[in-house]
Amino acid sequence: MGVTNRLACYSDPADHYSHRVRIVLAEKGVSAEIISVEAGRQPPKLIEVNPYGSLPTLVDRDLALWESTVVMEYLDERYPHPPLLPVYPVARANSRLLIHRIQRDWCVLVDLILDSRTKEPARVQARKELRESLTGVSALFADKPFFLSTELSLVDCCLLPILWRLPILGIELPRPAKPLLDYMERQFARETFQASLSGVERDMR
Repeated sequence: MGVTNRLACYSDPADHYSHRVRIVLAEKGVSAEIISVEAGRQPPKLIEVNPYGSLPTLVDRDLALWESTVVMEYLDERYPHPPLLPVYPVARANSRLLIHRIQRDWCVLVDLILDSRTKEPARVQARKELRESLTGVSALFADKPFFLSTELSLVDCCLLPILWRLPILGIELPRPAKPLLDYMERQFARETFQASLSGVERDMR
């Protein structure tokens, strides 16, 4: 049974940063009001709690948080079961570093591809780089059920929204990426992942 609370999450139904927070909420079994907001159409109540109007934004009673990694770590500490970061400091630091690398190496490319202002040559190059990079790390998914871990973590929560969006990014992974493709199939079938999807996201595949 989900945890009952007064959580509200302002979330863009198409955005991968909002999606990662919805995955964490689903994994924690936390009941939250998901307030769908289209980019550029921020309601006044959102601006009241977050002067930047950025998405996702989490409101927990008198506390408002934005920036997806901040929100995810807060939820992991606020609702400790199941834990989505390792217990030991070295392992936690390594997980945070992986999240940083996903942000720096892959999210930047995703954002470039999806930005309507991106010139087509730059979009083609970003698509090529992302496809090659994901294919290059595919072997890392061969030995463990999750990304370099035996348990689902915040690292997976950041990665899965990107992988779910590969069709709309115009990326098809090649056969040598089978370990990654198998990982995607397993994770996308999880009940919690399916629960995290917005209607817009369901139409992406």
